[in-house]
Amino acid sequence: MARMKASPPPTDASNGAAATTPPTGPVPRDAEASRQPGISVHSVLALLDLAAKGRPEDRDAVAALLCERLDAAAVTQVSQRVREIQGAMVRLQRRGQELSALFSSARDLAELHDVDSLINRLVRRAHSLAGTDVTYLSEFDETSRELRVRSTAGAVAPSFHHLRVPPEIGLAGKIVESRAPHWTSRYEDLHDVPHADNIDSAVRAEGLVSILGVPLIASDHVLGVLFAANRVEHAFSPEEVALLSAFADNVAVVLQSARLLNRTRDAANETQRTNAALTEHVEAMERAGQMHEELTAAVLRGGGTTDVARTLSAALQRPVVIIDENHTVLASSHERPAATVIDTPAVRSAIADSRRSGRCTLLTPPEQDFHAAAAVLAGEMVLGALLIGADAMTLGAMEQHTIERAAQITALLTLKQDAVLYAEDRVRGELLADLVSTDIRRHQNLPARLRARRLNPDDMRTVVVVTVEPDQRRATLRAAQAAAAPAGVAGEVDGIVTLVLSETDPQRAATTVRNIVCAETDTDQVLTVAARPAATLNDLSVRFSAARDCCRVLAALGIRGAAVEADNYLPYTAMFAHDPTAVRQFIDRTIGPVRCWDAERGTDLLSTLHRFMECNASPARTARLMGTHTNTILQRLDRITRLLGVTWREPEPFFRTSVAVRLNALAETFGPVRRPSS
Repeated sequence: MARMKASPPPTDASNGAAATTPPTGPVPRDAEASRQPGISVHSVLALLDLAAKGRPEDRDAVAALLCERLDAAAVTQVSQRVREIQGAMVRLQRRGQELSALFSSARDLAELHDVDSLINRLVRRAHSLAGTDVTYLSEFDETSRELRVRSTAGAVAPSFHHLRVPPEIGLAGKIVESRAPHWTSRYEDLHDVPHADNIDSAVRAEGLVSILGVPLIASDHVLGVLFAANRVEHAFSPEEVALLSAFADNVAVVLQSARLLNRTRDAANETQRTNAALTEHVEAMERAGQMHEELTAAVLRGGGTTDVARTLSAALQRPVVIIDENHTVLASSHERPAATVIDTPAVRSAIADSRRSGRCTLLTPPEQDFHAAAAVLAGEMVLGALLIGADAMTLGAMEQHTIERAAQITALLTLKQDAVLYAEDRVRGELLADLVSTDIRRHQNLPARLRARRLNPDDMRTVVVVTVEPDQRRATLRAAQAAAAPAGVAGEVDGIVTLVLSETDPQRAATTVRNIVCAETDTDQVLTVAARPAATLNDLSVRFSAARDCCRVLAALGIRGAAVEADNYLPYTAMFAHDPTAVRQFIDRTIGPVRCWDAERGTDLLSTLHRFMECNASPARTARLMGTHTNTILQRLDRITRLLGVTWREPEPFFRTSVAVRLNALAETFGPVRRPSS
């Protein structure tokens, strides 16, 4: 703050300073009044002291000081200024208290360990600053939509500490539904909300008269309500509402953190239980017997499916192939090419029998030199199978049991690998969700988090979304992660397979991802949509929304296999993103009669209509483009007029018809559009 320059005090001859020269000329009219004695220096200092204290109850003292030397008008003017200064001091003091409390709450939140203790501390602090008789926090249950009192300060009635408010009841229900603060100076006079006897009884038992409540909102979810109440009638000021709202924001963050912490703990416990089960299973394999010692040792040394195949092959003296759930070769003991598909009817039938029985199944007769199959199972889920090659020696019960144990070990290996991948996917999935989230609070520390995972924030540019059939989701995720590595991230966001890549060409990015996913899933029914590159990390959320909406509109058109750039379809996305299913209804409603006419008679009026649109509604240009006579075009247009109505060439209907024709052509580009029923 700039230092104010003080004016030098006037001096006179008595203290050795130069005396000021009296003014010359006529004396002003009020000069004589200005020479009258005014208020004393002692009184001025006393006034300043009273104003600095900011206590409105000192007004009598102020008036007494002023009446000492001033007339009534001056007393009124000075008193008014003192009251204004006092009000300003009161507001500054209250603001200082609020900021101090908020900083303290933020410090407590940073040191979060015991959630209940921290919530109690925040409620007590709100109670102290609000100056109300009772302050309490009610937590909202989204399942039952009840509000349960979780923490109180100043409450004395035992029934109040465990109070539950049913949905849409009382002041609390009104706050939850409106998501805005509400208060009443007399609870008994509150007639615009439903009441419940147990709630009113608890309020009367506590002696509450006036109540203020503000909602606790985090991530667009109501987590509860923070209340401040008095046992006397009181009208809450905007400053009091703002103070309680500030505390509500802090408490909402705490409740949200508590829920995330509980979910994290549950996930950690589940992971521990899974790891314990896997450990017990591996230990059981070690105790299975001498026959399985080499196989188990190979696995415990960190071997993968290839080690299992080779170890089992050495024990059985015959070839072994391990395939995944899609019948694609994962590992082989005899250099069989990877990614080969083994899916004959006999092999599929044997794997199905093994799945039902949990035993090794023999192929009679052998199929493609395979003599036996054993499904790799994890509960009811099929993770793949072991295929055992044919040999002159038959497979005895011991050999079949060895194959079954090998299948179990393969299942454990697959689960272990999936667990590791799941853990990594979860971390990357959370990071990916934060990258494309519209909530700017989730963008904090994103560059640091990316660098911690050896990812360059400057490489996060192009968003690609992928749509596949549900049964291909798992394989698609694996392919997406392979496509994103090592410079990008991939995972699921809102149930959509999503990638963020360093590629700056959207079309090339969409094509590359589609090719990789098609190769992994062995299907061409893969739709990939890429948005234009984002300039900053904060732009990724907008790009994700654009790609997702475009993907939904194209899928609604029946497009299942394509790689496209979202910006090419922005007009259609803007029109139908809110309801992608309406795009087909729009086409049928707008040009359905023309399509029905073509379908029933084998004509192609729709093609003429499309060329007519491209030629800016010029019959002559359309005729030249289609290589036919203008009269022929006019006859076709006359037929279209009878089908669509005489107004179809007016500006607004013509625009709608043009959009429908272009959408139909778009769908026909990637596959035939569903024909409307006649």
